[in-house]
Amino acid sequence: MKRSILISCIVILTILSAFKAKDPTIIYIIGDSTAANKQERAFPETGWGMAFAQLLSGEVRVENKALNGRSSKSFKQDIGKNMDTVNHWQPIFDNLKPGDYVLIQFGHNDEKIDKPNVGTSLSEFEHNLVFYIDQAREKGAIPILLTPIARRKFEHGKLVPTHGNYPMITKKVATDKQVPCIDMENKTTKLLTSYGDEKSKHLFLYVEKGDKNYPNGKQDNTHLNTFGAMEVAKMVVEGMRDLKLPI
Repeated sequence: MKRSILISCIVILTILSAFKAKDPTIIYIIGDSTAANKQERAFPETGWGMAFAQLLSGEVRVENKALNGRSSKSFKQDIGKNMDTVNHWQPIFDNLKPGDYVLIQFGHNDEKIDKPNVGTSLSEFEHNLVFYIDQAREKGAIPILLTPIARRKFEHGKLVPTHGNYPMITKKVATDKQVPCIDMENKTTKLLTSYGDEKSKHLFLYVEKGDKNYPNGKQDNTHLNTFGAMEVAKMVVEGMRDLKLPI
C-alpha cells in the first residue's frame, strides 16, 4: 500500500514538473532619467519605465535599469567622483537570456558634448548603440531602439525639436542593423502638440510652491509627472504592438 502511494506521488510530481511555469520573459530598459525609476522624494516626477511596468501581465517582468543622467557612453563607462569606473550594462548582459528584450533609449544626455564623460559625437553615439545591439543579440535577446522623448519647448505656439540628429542616428542604426525601432520623439511630439503650449505642462514636472518635495515649486520641461509617464508608457506599448513582436 505504502509503495503504491509512493509511486503515485512520484508520478504526480513528475507531471507537475512537466507543467511547471517557465521563467517569465524579462524586458530590460536601459536609458536615462526620462525612463528611470524615481525615489519617493522626487514625486511626482515619474519615469515612463515605472508606468510601463504597470501595463504588463504577470507573464512578463520589467527590469527598469535606466538611470538619471546617463548617456549611451556613461551607462557602460560611468566615471564616479573618485574617478572609479562603473559599468551599469555588464550585470544586465550577464543575466540576459534568449527571448528577453532590451529597450534602448538614449539621446537626452548624449547631446551634452560639453560634458566629456557623458556627451557623445554622433559617430560615437552610433557606435554605442551598435554595441548594445550586438551584445544583446549575443545572448539571444531582442534589442529594440527607441528615439528620445520630446522636450516641452514651444516657440510661437509650435513645438521645437531639441535633440538634433541623435534621433536620426537611432533610426539609421535600426535600419542598418535591422532592429525594431519605436520613434518616441515623433509620438511624443504629436502628443505635446495635441495638448498645446499651456496644457502640455500637465504632462511634465510642474509643481506649485509649497509642495513637500519641492517647497519652492518646480518647472521642468524634460521630466514627466505620473500622468505624463503613463501616457508615454502607453505609446511604448502601442509601438511594440505595431511592430508585431512575438511577446
